[in-house]
Amino acid sequence: YKGGIPDDSRGALKGYDWLAESLRNPEALERVERLRPIAEKLDCTMAQLALAWCAKNPNVSTVITGASRPAQVAENFEALDVIDLLDEDVMSSIEAAVA
Repeated sequence: YKGGIPDDSRGALKGYDWLAESLRNPEALERVERLRPIAEKLDCTMAQLALAWCAKNPNVSTVITGASRPAQVAENFEALDVIDLLDEDVMSSIEAAVA
C-alpha cells in the first residue's frame, strides 16, 4: 500500500477502519519497504514473497490465502515457485528487514 489503500481492497471497505489504520502505520510501512528489494531480487511480487516466507517458515504449519479476484489467485499460486529461492541467506535478509 505504498501509494495508498486501493479503492477495491478490503482496507477501503466500510467497517474496516481498523484495517485501514494498520495499513497506514508508518513503522510497518517502513519495514515492508525494506522487503521490496528482496522481492525484486527474487523477481517476485511482495505478496508472493510473503506467502513463500510463510510456507518456508518452520513455525508456520498452514498457509491460508485469500483473494477477491481471479488474478490474485493466480499470483498467489506462483508463490510456490518462490519457496525454493528462500535459502538461509534470503531468510536472514527478510528477518533483518523486518526487525
